[in-house]
Amino acid sequence: MKEQLEKIYKCAAEDLEKSSSISELDEIRAKYLSRKGEFNEIKKNLKNLSDEDKRVIGSLANEITRKLENALQEKHAEFYRKELNQKLLTERIDITLPGKFTPIGKVHPLTSTTNEIVAIFQSLGFSVVPEEKSPEVETEYYNFDALNVPKDHPARDVQDTFYTEIAKNVVLRSQTSGAQIHAMEGKNPPIRVISPGRVYRNENINARKNNLFHQIEGLYVDKDITFGDLKGVLNEFIRIYFGSSRPTRFRSSFFPFTEPSAEVDVQCIMCEGKGCRTCSGTGWLEVLGCGMVDPNVLEVVGIDPDVYTGFAFGMGVERLAMLKYAIDDIRLFFNNDERFLKQF
Repeated sequence: MKEQLEKIYKCAAEDLEKSSSISELDEIRAKYLSRKGEFNEIKKNLKNLSDEDKRVIGSLANEITRKLENALQEKHAEFYRKELNQKLLTERIDITLPGKFTPIGKVHPLTSTTNEIVAIFQSLGFSVVPEEKSPEVETEYYNFDALNVPKDHPARDVQDTFYTEIAKNVVLRSQTSGAQIHAMEGKNPPIRVISPGRVYRNENINARKNNLFHQIEGLYVDKDITFGDLKGVLNEFIRIYFGSSRPTRFRSSFFPFTEPSAEVDVQCIMCEGKGCRTCSGTGWLEVLGCGMVDPNVLEVVGIDPDVYTGFAFGMGVERLAMLKYAIDDIRLFFNNDERFLKQF
């Protein structure tokens, strides 16, 4: 049995010498040292030996087992270092190389302008109309009829309004003013809301006009609301938005849903009122339309015009962004030119 142990150890040593990987070492360990390995099979037969032979053979078997275990551990450490170094060599990272630049997207200037305007009016006590009460696809009732727009008004023509094929009298809204009807229906004053959103008009596209643009509608209805309140709110908005007080003027105008009506001009930011191509030499640029809510509009939604009054206004987001950032062509907002967008 002693010769058998030494023979097995010799074979194990030869296998170790020929091994070249950790997986081969695992096979050698299983072959010689596992429960069903060759050394264990010999140890099982020790019970058949005399006490003296048990001590001698048992001691030899344990010594050979320890020697083989140590040899396996040394080989494992050697192969582990070798494989690790090889892996580090093939997967090494040169930390001196510059990192890959991943551009970070920015908020579009129209979105940031809308957010800024909304934040200003929220600070003045206005809340935002929910999207479901300010749909882009409207019926003529909300886009025209309830806003006191006559049936023969030119704005209803297909030359000005996009009519859809969804159903009869369904249009792409030409103004956000319809949101004020939704906001007032079934609600009692005080009502103080704004409604941002896209609008559509059948316009010829040029540097100052597009067939898709963005508006923000505002409405305030309560007792004893006057035109002076309207002027105060809009002048405060202009002061906050432009960062300082700018000369403004209110010009008499006409809108079917307000009476009296006005357009608000701001001194041209391009020429500081001296007159240039952008302002057509007038020194002023229109920024919004406004006025006192027409009594007929209040009656349509069941609000008594003898008790309540209110004002409304609508402003173009593109126009305000152009004024603030001195942009002379509205088409730049929609061309997705990175040279333009990166400036914001």
